[in-house]
Amino acid sequence: MTNAQFSTLVEQYQKLVYTVCYQLVRDHQLAEDLTQDTFVAAFSHMDDCPPEHYRPWLARIATNKARDHLKSAWNRRVMTPGDESMPETAAVGAAPPGPEDLTVSETEAQAIRQMVKDLREPYYQVSVMYFLQERSVEEIARALRRPPKTVHTQLYRAKRLLQQQITERRQAQ
Repeated sequence: MTNAQFSTLVEQYQKLVYTVCYQLVRDHQLAEDLTQDTFVAAFSHMDDCPPEHYRPWLARIATNKARDHLKSAWNRRVMTPGDESMPETAAVGAAPPGPEDLTVSETEAQAIRQMVKDLREPYYQVSVMYFLQERSVEEIARALRRPPKTVHTQLYRAKRLLQQQITERRQAQ
């Protein structure tokens, strides 16, 4: 396939590939990057696909690229469950928070520990082991004989409950 033929193919299927990527990742910039990656991958294997199957073939490549991104270690590290409550990074030029901003008083820490202990099951055991005993998800899953995904889900829900309780406590003060 010549470069001109490939350019025509890109123009013809660009919107389809972008839409497939965007439907999975829900981010315009990332969908554009994945669209480009899709066509780069397709270019190196164009001879493997008959021309009448380009549309579903490109859609499948786009789907796989998007899914691979969503499963990647980078994406999981950046988007871990429960991190919605993490503070945003400071703006460029802004002073970093001082130690007094980062510390939690002993009474606040004790109140948070008590909130963890007051959680109902199935969140109690998982939360105590994770937050207070500082065990890993894998250790908790083995100890409680639960799948790691279940432990992740229970921790996510426990974090939401604790976040709500902490917010209510701060509003009451």
